Amino acid sequence: MSLPHRHGLPAALVLGMLAFGLAGCATSAPEPPPPPPPQVTPTLPPSFPPADLVGRWGLAAYHKDEDKARTEAAAANQCRQPYVVTLGPTGGVMMHLADQATPTELRVKGAPGNKNFIGPEGEPPGSIQDREVTQFDGRVLMLRWIDPEVQGRYGTMVYVRCAPEGGKRAKPKAKPKPKAAAKPAPAR
Repeated sequence: MSLPHRHGLPAALVLGMLAFGLAGCATSAPEPPPPPPPQVTPTLPPSFPPADLVGRWGLAAYHKDEDKARTEAAAANQCRQPYVVTLGPTGGVMMHLADQATPTELRVKGAPGNKNFIGPEGEPPGSIQDREVTQFDGRVLMLRWIDPEVQGRYGTMVYVRCAPEGGKRAKPKAKPKPKAAAKPAPAR
């Protein structure tokens, strides 16, 4: 009898059982819990009614914030070919979605934080096809696309309300010129 074979059998058996045990651990690991569902932003009443958007608008867009004032002036000059917003058949507004040739009825949706969005009905505020209202004072409307790819192509949309048809646009008030200082009386 040889002693080295006797010690090799229990060692081989132990190694085999260890490998078998480790293999069982690798396949029976619990699966990680599923990710939590995305939070849905509740739809609130908007801070202005859709009827406030109805009318004729000059339209332009910008990509850089430093172009905002220049773009607003350019939009005002587009009233010769206005973008027309009308009420939809079910109380929304008729406007275009990205890359669509015909207008679609969209909803004005309020959201927490006094935010407003314009987009398709049935989707929560801030959905991918929505536009966020970044400014609206009745005269100027600015909309930012939620979809980053669309925002990159179209930029921030600037709408400036046009004067009623047949009416003239109010000219901005000229800044008063500073009065010249009184000249001293000539010396005698």
